[in-house]
Amino acid sequence: MAEAVLFEVVEPHIALVTLNRPEARNAVNGAVAAGLEAAVERVEADPDLWAVVLTGAGPHAFCAGADLKEVAAGTSKSLSTEKGGFGGFVRAKRTKLWIAAAQGHALAGGLELLLACDLAVAAETANLGLPEVKRSLVAGAGGVFRLPRALPKAIALQMIATGEPIPAARAAQFGLVNAAVPAGEVVATALDLARRVCANAPVAVRESLGVARQAQDLSEAALWEVSAKASALVRTTEDFREGPRAFVEKRPPRWVGR
Repeated sequence: MAEAVLFEVVEPHIALVTLNRPEARNAVNGAVAAGLEAAVERVEADPDLWAVVLTGAGPHAFCAGADLKEVAAGTSKSLSTEKGGFGGFVRAKRTKLWIAAAQGHALAGGLELLLACDLAVAAETANLGLPEVKRSLVAGAGGVFRLPRALPKAIALQMIATGEPIPAARAAQFGLVNAAVPAGEVVATALDLARRVCANAPVAVRESLGVARQAQDLSEAALWEVSAKASALVRTTEDFREGPRAFVEKRPPRWVGR
């Protein structure tokens, strides 16, 4: 039986994680949740991995959400993990950058996985939505509060209350995804984004993201404090010295991530 989640280091500092259940539109079951949690832990433990692209196998869906067969069988608890929440991912503590590459539809829990990533690229043919209310459910894996943070309020509330999706092109106009591109270019576009991130000092990226992710949760006073701590930590690194040195020597910096 094929692994439910594939993990591959595709080039220096970049990993590609693939939800590998195309026959079920990459719906989350227990194996996917366990596999995604393991992928997060592997990335966090490896100092040489700086960015991750998360995609789905097959052309039809990035992820169709929870596997309703497991829900109907009463085994839905397996769709979440203690550390990561739904899919082993939506509540996982992550310091590295994750980019969703939605080569197909991202619906229900699939959109919640995308919302849990830092950046996203979607196929022009993909739809993104939270249809939970159509089945008397709540998008409880972060969707009902992350979507209003990612979209204008009226658009987000319409999607949540009607359960109707929006096309990727419209999602890109509102900034829900960074780009809507032809389906065959989704992963390549996401990998290009990852390369552009990895051209920068990894500790500075990690610490900057750590502050930015809290921007909507903390007061300005608290954000000044966490920003100062992030800056102080970066100043202790070898890369802090390498950046100015490379500029003076007119050469690309050689980051070591420490």
